[in-house]
Amino acid sequence: MRILGVSGSPRLQATHYVVNYALDYLKERDCEVKYFSVFRKDIKFCIHCDYCVRKREGCIHRDDLGEFYEDLLWADGVIIGTPVYQGNITGQLKTLMDRCRAVVARDPKVLKNKVGTAIAVGGDRNGGQEIALRTIHDFYTINEMIPVGGGSFGANLGSTFWSKDRGREGVEEDEEGWRSLRKTLKRFLDTLESIR
Repeated sequence: MRILGVSGSPRLQATHYVVNYALDYLKERDCEVKYFSVFRKDIKFCIHCDYCVRKREGCIHRDDLGEFYEDLLWADGVIIGTPVYQGNITGQLKTLMDRCRAVVARDPKVLKNKVGTAIAVGGDRNGGQEIALRTIHDFYTINEMIPVGGGSFGANLGSTFWSKDRGREGVEEDEEGWRSLRKTLKRFLDTLESIR
């Protein structure tokens, strides 16, 4: 199974660390993995020009999302991680999601039945992690993917971490976050295997 891990963080901190941990976990279970980070990437805003709809040749912008598009099409499953900014996902991640219109404009079913899960890292315990997870799940649903959470009792919508505004160090100490990640990755892998 081929897994794409995406970090929506403009920094190489907690989200970068957690997404790569998840990919290592899946690699140990014989998955092929790729990683894409928005860190220092040139990603232009979607301007809703409809070039992608009219031409069906991708996006009018020529920037660093070409690699992401290829990896997204390659993947059977996607893990999107984000730090929480103002109670939701980062602006960079929202732009990446908006720009996926160019992928589905070419083929509206191209992402259908790919499995997706989500990770959110917040500086506060209740800083918007679940809202960020819902935003990522909405992206999956809109594109006919299969959103997967960690199941009842602790990881309903996916994995959440509390960094206490201490980046990787804070995340490393969040035992509940690690439990939610393991639960989420197990359900993610089970779902991938069941539809394979």
